[in-house]
Amino acid sequence: MGTGENLEWEQRRRVEVETPPAKPFYEVVKSTVKETLFPDDPFRRLKRQPLRRKLVMGLQYFVPILEWAPRYSFRSFRSDFVAGITIASLAVPQGISYAGLANLPPVIGLYSSFVPPLVYAVLGSSRDMAIGTVAVPSLLLAAMLGKEVNPKLNPNLYLHLVLTATFFAGLFQASLGIFRYICMFLSFLICLCVGFC
Repeated sequence: MGTGENLEWEQRRRVEVETPPAKPFYEVVKSTVKETLFPDDPFRRLKRQPLRRKLVMGLQYFVPILEWAPRYSFRSFRSDFVAGITIASLAVPQGISYAGLANLPPVIGLYSSFVPPLVYAVLGSSRDMAIGTVAVPSLLLAAMLGKEVNPKLNPNLYLHLVLTATFFAGLFQASLGIFRYICMFLSFLICLCVGFC
């Protein structure tokens, strides 16, 4: 190859890329909030749909079982049944033992083994998510509430305190899920302020 061919090849390899035009602040904030709240843009498919269909599709987005249950087959049920039996054989003894770690009756461990996965089956969207009890919250709950109430001397008050603590922990997690965009929005504003300072 001659130097002329190398120069021509080098010029073809370089591509000029123009910077995109600057967006107005409102557009940047709007797209950031939209991307944070709905990263997969579920409402894009609602365009040009009748109102009734929009309502059904919107409900299917927030309650996923309404979308996949009509297509559920017996073959899927057999596989899910075997998987459920396998997981239950692990989750039941695990739930009972974690209830013991938290100084709770074993029946609470059974409830914590079955109720959260059933609720997640209706409202959850991940097929690979594992929902159930874990050791750290059980130990943390026992250590935190054991200082206030002795679970052996006053089991009813202890149980009420545990239920209250878990209720507020769930409420806090739900509010974080609902308001998840706040962290992203605030970090965006901080970056914006730091950029102008």
